Amino acid sequence: MNSEKKCEVLCGQSNKPVTLTVEQSRLVAERISEDYYVHLIADNLPVATRLELYSNRDGDDKKKEKDVQFEHGYRLGFTDVNKIYLHNHLSFILYYHREDLEEDREHTYRVVRFEVIPQSIRLEDLKADEKSSCTLPEGTNSSPQEIDPTKENQLYFTYSVHWEESDIKWASRWDTYLTMSDVQIHWFSIINSVVVVFFLSGILSMIIIRTLRKDIANYNKEDDIEDTMEESGWKLVHGDVFRPPQYPMILSSLLGSGIQLFCMILIVIFVAMLGMLSPSSRGALMTTACFLFMFMGVFGGFSAGRLYRTLKGHRWKKGAFCTATLYPGVVFGICFVLNCFIWGKHSSGAVPFPTMVALLCMWFGISLPLVYLGYYFGFRKQPYDNPVRTNQIPRQIPEQRWYMNRFVGILMAGILPFGAMFIELFFIFSAIWENQFYYLFGFLFLVFIILVVSCSQISIVMVYFQLCAEDYRWWWRNFLVSGGSAFYVLVYAIFYFVNKLDIVEFIPSLLYFGYTALMVLSFWLLTGTIGFYAAYMFVRKIYAAVKID
Repeated sequence: MNSEKKCEVLCGQSNKPVTLTVEQSRLVAERISEDYYVHLIADNLPVATRLELYSNRDGDDKKKEKDVQFEHGYRLGFTDVNKIYLHNHLSFILYYHREDLEEDREHTYRVVRFEVIPQSIRLEDLKADEKSSCTLPEGTNSSPQEIDPTKENQLYFTYSVHWEESDIKWASRWDTYLTMSDVQIHWFSIINSVVVVFFLSGILSMIIIRTLRKDIANYNKEDDIEDTMEESGWKLVHGDVFRPPQYPMILSSLLGSGIQLFCMILIVIFVAMLGMLSPSSRGALMTTACFLFMFMGVFGGFSAGRLYRTLKGHRWKKGAFCTATLYPGVVFGICFVLNCFIWGKHSSGAVPFPTMVALLCMWFGISLPLVYLGYYFGFRKQPYDNPVRTNQIPRQIPEQRWYMNRFVGILMAGILPFGAMFIELFFIFSAIWENQFYYLFGFLFLVFIILVVSCSQISIVMVYFQLCAEDYRWWWRNFLVSGGSAFYVLVYAIFYFVNKLDIVEFIPSLLYFGYTALMVLSFWLLTGTIGFYAAYMFVRKIYAAVKID
């Protein structure tokens, strides 16, 4: 602590350079050309490279308008005119805060920032002695350390350490890392989304309420028999609208998993927004999400059990098992397959096998019993009260127009929720795939609320159009169509991969599309569940308002 190092040699004997074999040289050259980063940690702080950006380049104002940002980690090397150079000297700058104590006690020091300045210095310009010390070349006379992938390369790995006192307190040490330069963009996007969603919500609500009032007033008129014979629209399907769909067990299981996911995401984002999931405890967000998903099984099971009972299901044990294993099983299967590929590459990013076993034990030891418990009580509870009786003989469905096609519905229903959250999705993708910090959970919470509102609105409109077209098979269709924005997320992910990322190898591409598939599946389940329950409440409400003989 607080010990300066001018220049120290690492790796191997002090005054003998390190020799990279042809294979090692080729691998290093590949990694540099693929823009690999190196991550280091000191006192639980990640290393960061300072980037100074000048927003105003006019002479006098240059110093005033300097914008400092931090890049996570440092680049392994750089390329220049088809030559590859390795960063083999690291200048560490550690900022510390001195705690104020009583006179007779020693000061305690706390590291509050960890910066690095990577340099490339060729072997001939670094003078090393037998005590592992070295002398850096003065000024800018030195040449960078080139890596030739076709032969052996000799070089020194060296570092220097500089300590600086800082006024930043221990509690605020993450602030510099998490300072985002594009907060203004976020506010504009949020305000834009809110205005669009509430404007459309207002218009949709006005149209639907006015149309419904007119419909209900017409349907409730006691006209003569000839008029009632000419009825058309959603009242005609009142005897079939609550007819149980095909595969009620799978539908209720998926919706149960959707409720489980919704509760988990809501709590995680809310807790993170309050600042309780600090990035200083690495993996806290993922761990919290996993544990919460397991414990939310009781709510997922309860909602699935009650819906399954409403849909005239009888095999509750099989339904509970389906709810507890269908979605988590798919997620675990995809993650396990991807992890096998990462193991094959000997990557430190692989999840250790004991951790996989621990997750399996949590799934079958915590989540499964809780889902069974919730399902048991949900199945025993009174089913949802449907306001109209179901006829014994199903009504014939008239031929549907082209725009009532399921895929057209997905395209129409998905565009508004996707547009509302598009900007936030860009920042999330950048954080995951482009080595940036993401900690704007306040914005994420607002976007989540906007997403819930827009999904509910669109779902109600789509189910109303469907019932007006006298198609009463709305259960599965509404669930699929409400999750339409997941299709746009998939399209955006492919666009992002092609235009923003330079991934060329098979396994990184497989990882990208594997994790994207998980994201799209979870997003479809989440938005589909939100839309389904909004539409179900709407359908029960409108049929309860109509007089039916």
